Amino acid sequence: MHLLGSCPLRGAIAIILFSSAVHAIELDITNEQSIKDAASTSTYAMMKYYYGNETGQIPGAFPDKWWEGAPLFLALLEYWHFTGDTTYNEELSVGLQWQSGTDGDYMPSNYSSYLGNDDQMFWGLAAMTAAEFSLPDRPTGFSWLSLAQGVFNTQIKRWDTSSCGGGLRWQIWPYQSGYAMKNAISNGGLFQLSARLARYTGDAIYLQWANKIWDWSLSSPLLSNSTWNVADSTDVDNDCATQGNAQWTYNYGTYLMGAAYMYNYTNGTTQTQWLTAVNGLLNATFDNFFITGGIIEDYYCEPAENCNNNEILFKGLTSSWLALTALLVPSTFDSILAKLQTSGQAAAASCTGHSNGTCGVQWYKSTWDGWMGMEEQISATKVFTSNLINFKKSAPVTSTTGGNSTSNPTAGEDDTTASSQETTAITTADRAGAGIVTAVFVAGWIGLMSFMMVGG
Repeated sequence: MHLLGSCPLRGAIAIILFSSAVHAIELDITNEQSIKDAASTSTYAMMKYYYGNETGQIPGAFPDKWWEGAPLFLALLEYWHFTGDTTYNEELSVGLQWQSGTDGDYMPSNYSSYLGNDDQMFWGLAAMTAAEFSLPDRPTGFSWLSLAQGVFNTQIKRWDTSSCGGGLRWQIWPYQSGYAMKNAISNGGLFQLSARLARYTGDAIYLQWANKIWDWSLSSPLLSNSTWNVADSTDVDNDCATQGNAQWTYNYGTYLMGAAYMYNYTNGTTQTQWLTAVNGLLNATFDNFFITGGIIEDYYCEPAENCNNNEILFKGLTSSWLALTALLVPSTFDSILAKLQTSGQAAAASCTGHSNGTCGVQWYKSTWDGWMGMEEQISATKVFTSNLINFKKSAPVTSTTGGNSTSNPTAGEDDTTASSQETTAITTADRAGAGIVTAVFVAGWIGLMSFMMVGG
């Protein structure tokens, strides 16, 4: 993920883009049509930033922030799934396919030289969601399920036992800043993807890897099953003896989501284990991030007003994962819905910028805070559609409950470069692209050493 600075009113040209007649968002959180209308307004504003559907542009491409195409398409998938509005489905389907790469593993040649494992993983989760929501496979190209399988197959080859007893590194290539880190979103994301593939396909290999990644995470400083703390990162250079304990919603959310899928898929004693994990992570998420007025907040950046583009997306991603957790683990439904409703109302109140539905970052202020951008619109859209679980309560499908995306267990296996540790000639642009962020950019991570603790 690229580190792109954000500031109030960033991207002033966006003011021009929002000049069309779109009204400020009004939301009755108990009314299905009102929520759909709010989601429609924020989605329309979100798509003003997308040019991949225009002549001469590349579908799904965000040259300076490629990973953000995945949250955008996730928001469109959820919007279509929960509202039934197919307005954006062709753009969604084309873009999600276009960026898949020649080997069907989301390692497109234009970006693969500076990707992080988390960047690729998010596209895999988007494809997995398309399969689980029964978005029709395209008549040519790769199926949605096979794209998720392609990401899984390339990422497990990068499982690194040379340090820390296992785990994925943050970055794919040794020349990248941050290659010496193993982090929560990369490992938690692969855990989530593995759990979802296990549930959808029933294949044992995915279940084995989900358990393996979970167990390794618990053995590392990243995840504690006593406090349910989720740390952002750990350092390969000291064999993962310390943790960068920055706190971000999506680190908790991705492990929570994976545990929810494992609960839903398993039974007996194993299911009890996963319910304990779901409850522990859920309570920690509530306690840590639903602070002011019970509204979701990434408090590491919001009060100081220094969130970057990536960080603005985190609570939107987490909102969607909370919603699916509620559907997969019914005992959590009421508590999650209450939090989503409070946050959704606050988000709508933040969408009064320029009197056209422009949404802000600090939802807890319940008014527009002067921030604007695609990321703000994505997160608002995702929290609105998440509230529609109150009216559409069916869990994502599997291959035996209505899913029809074609499986290819060997997807991505022909990509001989996806897991190579050999460096090639690196251009200046490649090196610039290698400055990628998850939750803490390497320079910022050094500055956060005061948050580091020994052990888990």
